[in-house]
Amino acid sequence: MFKGFRTIVLKELKELIRDPKIIVGMIVLPLIMFPVLGLVIGYAQQSAVEQVQKSTLIIVNNDGGNWSQTFLKQIQLMANPVVINNTDPQQIVNQGILTKYNSTAFIEIPAGFSQNITIHINTNSNVTGVINVYGVFQGGSIFSGISSTAIAGYATVFNRAVAPDVIATAQSTVIKGQIYHGVDTSQLSGIMLTQSIALPITIMILLTYAMQIAATSVAMEKEEKTLETLLTLPVDRFSILMGKLSSTIVVGGISAGAYTIGYNYMLSTITSGVQTGSSIDLVKLGLTPSPLGYGLLGLSLFVTLLAALALAVIMSAFSEDVRGAQALVGYMYPLIFIPSFALIYLDINSLPLVAKAILYAIPFSQPILASKAVALGDYTTAALGIVYVAVFSLVIMYIASRLFATEKILTTKLRFGKKKTSTEGVG
Repeated sequence: MFKGFRTIVLKELKELIRDPKIIVGMIVLPLIMFPVLGLVIGYAQQSAVEQVQKSTLIIVNNDGGNWSQTFLKQIQLMANPVVINNTDPQQIVNQGILTKYNSTAFIEIPAGFSQNITIHINTNSNVTGVINVYGVFQGGSIFSGISSTAIAGYATVFNRAVAPDVIATAQSTVIKGQIYHGVDTSQLSGIMLTQSIALPITIMILLTYAMQIAATSVAMEKEEKTLETLLTLPVDRFSILMGKLSSTIVVGGISAGAYTIGYNYMLSTITSGVQTGSSIDLVKLGLTPSPLGYGLLGLSLFVTLLAALALAVIMSAFSEDVRGAQALVGYMYPLIFIPSFALIYLDINSLPLVAKAILYAIPFSQPILASKAVALGDYTTAALGIVYVAVFSLVIMYIASRLFATEKILTTKLRFGKKKTSTEGVG
């Protein structure tokens, strides 16, 4: 029943192993890509910790009683805080004090703090001193709430030194320069991270699937020798290119719309306080995209898809068959996967200028950057990204049109061998 099975398996394995395009795409790229992602995640964690270490602890003392002084002395044993007396916390935000001291969180000792602790100790009542912890929301990266979490730990240390549960913490979050009481920065970042994970994954699926379709369309014509016939027809070659692109663009446009609708539904599910088990309402906090934001997000996804399709057509022109085209397109996947995963864990504004420039320059980063920008009401960043990717797409489409205008579309091949990469039949 399995006569010749071993021979066929060995034959197929030898053919696959001898194809450098497959070896590079399936073995070499993963060995490079995943260590890079590990370095990205490690850098994100390290930079978050360093930001906490470098930042100055700001304490707003609106109490002035004996217990507030005791609390300050306890903190001074662990840190070197800047103490500001009798100030409205909103003024700390408005006056740029957080930026001045490179801080993303601060503490307020509210009026009545000392009195409440005295009552608690003397009467053993449930009344406790409460300190208010304010964290600045920075976009929902995985380590964005580390500052407020670390600062809240001072209350635990004080309770251990004085008496159990003598003080408690109340969390508040600064969003777009406005303080929202009762909102935990870490919890908010976790909710935003949920949607930050979902969108990059859907974008990766959409782009990789669309690129394979576009590449297969051209490669199949070359493999079946029908491209020569198609090019001899009395049809403008640019029309042939645009016809191939347009069909995938139509499908891609429908996909972009479907993904935007699905993303909107997912967001509405996440933002429901009942469904998430959280009292945080992202709609009231202004952290859900407006209709304009959804429009920009859909447009960003569409132009990025257009760029991916044009690149796939060019890559497939250098292949002899469908398998070769799919392998060549696979070389583009790190430019999709690495930025997508990196932007899940990183706040791009915390990166060095060079790393930030690289992420902005990769066109496949733009839909993810747009999703974070529109959630914070930053429509300028989303719009500039759309313009950049649109220009990039036009340049790629021009190169593709020039390739289709000559016989290079039939003769150009990309080979890997003992010699350096070269193109054959050009001229």
